[in-house]
Amino acid sequence: MLGQTVKERDWVVVGGTREDLLRLKYREVGRDFPVFLHPDTHQEYALARLERKVSPGYRGFTVEFGPEVTLEEDLARRDLTINAIAQADDGTLVDPYGGRRDLDARLLRHVSPAFVEDPVRVLRVARFAARFEPLGFRIAPETLDLMRAMVERGEVDALVAERVWQETEKALREPKASEFFRVLRECGALQRIYPEIDALFGVPQPPEWHPEIDTGVHTLMVLDQAAVLSPDLKVRFAALVHDLGKGTTPREQWPGHRGHEERSVSLIEALADRLRLPGDYRELSVIVARYHGHVHRASELKPSTVLEFFERADAFRRPERFAQVLLACEADSRGRAGLENLPYRQRPYLQAARDAAAAVKPSAEDIATHSGEEIAAVLRQRRLRTVTEVRAQWQSGH
Repeated sequence: MLGQTVKERDWVVVGGTREDLLRLKYREVGRDFPVFLHPDTHQEYALARLERKVSPGYRGFTVEFGPEVTLEEDLARRDLTINAIAQADDGTLVDPYGGRRDLDARLLRHVSPAFVEDPVRVLRVARFAARFEPLGFRIAPETLDLMRAMVERGEVDALVAERVWQETEKALREPKASEFFRVLRECGALQRIYPEIDALFGVPQPPEWHPEIDTGVHTLMVLDQAAVLSPDLKVRFAALVHDLGKGTTPREQWPGHRGHEERSVSLIEALADRLRLPGDYRELSVIVARYHGHVHRASELKPSTVLEFFERADAFRRPERFAQVLLACEADSRGRAGLENLPYRQRPYLQAARDAAAAVKPSAEDIATHSGEEIAAVLRQRRLRTVTEVRAQWQSGH
């Protein structure tokens, strides 16, 4: 209906049983309720089902399925009206909850009061907002009210780390990933799920460097710029968390944030432990948090400092990750009000310096006539000379 590409087709089976599908050679999968794969197309077929809330949390449901469950009853357990539309083989739409109307109105609206029973829906609505914000969608006020009530009752506190990260990672793929975090903040869930990010809002920065002033606003602008610069989710996440330390700066030091880099590293490590983040997300985020100031001041750094940065960031052994670091830093530079299109020469300069230094290798004669420690010292001197030459080229207007 929105003219977007259909990526998959899911089917709901009404009036059938598990035995019917197994007899037709469908393969049963699914842990929480029966889902069956078509023997030829491998598309998913699920028996129409009802869900009943029996305990707190997103796992606190019993599931009932069988031939007596109607399509309308099955659709009633969906989260949003735009997700509660079914289409028959002949193209006929079954839309008992006004999904088509809300699509036309660009509204994300809950299907029924049962929405409040599953805290994951708070994350899902925020994620749908991130996906469809570029198309003009907004969350219905009454749905946002329900989300706030769920947060106030502590429902989101029952979310497990894996599910929070799963929804976050999906949100980072969306064209307006920042909307995910903005919506979570609007309903109060950001403070419960990502308190480190929530703490950034209302914290000022020096206006001469940050015309937007508010650190939280800057953070979401950086995420938007990262989404423009790279489809890499690790780059986007590193951009999102690079300034977490500013949320812990003592008020008497505002708008300055001396030492925020190492405070950011500590907060990222704690966040990564809490949400059990993949190692590559953690490692990239830590490097960006610790060294983004170095990258921004690249033209002012001595060649020896640049080389030391390359070594500490493991740029020679991990060139792909180093390129990710530079992208996240460029997003940080561009994520400032009115400065989104300012040239960022630091990235091509540091990339050129790193590549030139990495090309310096010990010769056969070096290997034959020097010890390992001597070779390392010679190699470092040559790399330093190379970085110095690249710096001179860029300073002369390369």
